[in-house]
Amino acid sequence: MLSPDQNGNGAPAAKAPDDSAPDVIALQALGWIVSEEARARRLLDLTGLDADQLRARAADPALWRAAFEFLAAHEPDLLACADALGLPPERLVQAGREIGREAGR
Repeated sequence: MLSPDQNGNGAPAAKAPDDSAPDVIALQALGWIVSEEARARRLLDLTGLDADQLRARAADPALWRAAFEFLAAHEPDLLACADALGLPPERLVQAGREIGREAGR
């Protein structure tokens, strides 16, 4: 399907992000982590980042990997995050592994 660009010319429509892609899950999980102040503070303390650095690195696969490790290290958070995202906990763990493999390239 073609949609008009800013000049009215036909251009391929942008593909919608895959909700099951590891990077999408990582961003959703990161958003869940920082949605609660005490939990966000724990992540910042464990990573050594401050809030500005966290925002600046939100698209960094190394931060995504740290977020998955953060969740995996505390099962109640892993379960609560999975529930909030409507995913099985195993999918969060699997996405973390996939991000780790991609970052290791």
